[in-house]
Amino acid sequence: MSAPAFLDTPQGRRIAYHKSEGAGPGVVFLGGFRSDMTGTKALHLEAWARARGRAFLRFDYSGHGASSGRFEEGCIGDWAEDAVAAIEALTQGPQILVGSSMGGWIAILASERLGPARVAGLVGIAAAPDFTEDGFWAGFDEAQRAELVEKGQIAIPSDYEDGPYIITRRLIEEGRRHLVLRRPLGLPFPVRLLQGTEDEAVPLEVPLKLLDHADCADMRLTLVKGADHRFSDPDCLELIETAIHEVTARAGRGA
Repeated sequence: MSAPAFLDTPQGRRIAYHKSEGAGPGVVFLGGFRSDMTGTKALHLEAWARARGRAFLRFDYSGHGASSGRFEEGCIGDWAEDAVAAIEALTQGPQILVGSSMGGWIAILASERLGPARVAGLVGIAAAPDFTEDGFWAGFDEAQRAELVEKGQIAIPSDYEDGPYIITRRLIEEGRRHLVLRRPLGLPFPVRLLQGTEDEAVPLEVPLKLLDHADCADMRLTLVKGADHRFSDPDCLELIETAIHEVTARAGRGA
């Protein structure tokens, strides 16, 4: 695998990325919480885009993967800034944002800052808007909340192999400035949401709430029975490809 290139953002962070030139609208993959750009979905979509001569960008948020910074020092606002900086500097013209888990939340925030001239559509894979509040904070008991406030962080178990999650008070408090399900949310482009019924990280109520809440003229939710949060088996990857193709076609018609 080739070494990444790096972008220095206006905020002074150094973002690692891989970029493929090609036709537009380009595709930008936005990863999840503590994920990096070398995951199955990111690499599969890069190969898919290259095979079709399609522009593609994948990158690591600060504190993730090969980018600068420590994960524990980051927050939703920082990572949204990273996404906007990467898209502005490394892509041209309209883009389809593909957000996985936290990346779905980041995609929404980025689309609001970039505007419809730069965002042609959005595909959310187990999209997790507001998860710092509705997932972490809502799931903490009183003792955990007290520890988080007093010590500034708390460790919680992870279902993956890279150790416990360190959740900081800053992540929770700063995340409240970026909640999207508690205010009007306009998404003026085609949106496709994909969700597995066996996802233990993002409950089904989250995409249903987003579907109901957003002001979007062309928004659909596809449920996949038995699929988990990774959403990366061959059938799921094919569904992501189909969603990107559909969003691209609908955006091209102005639908």
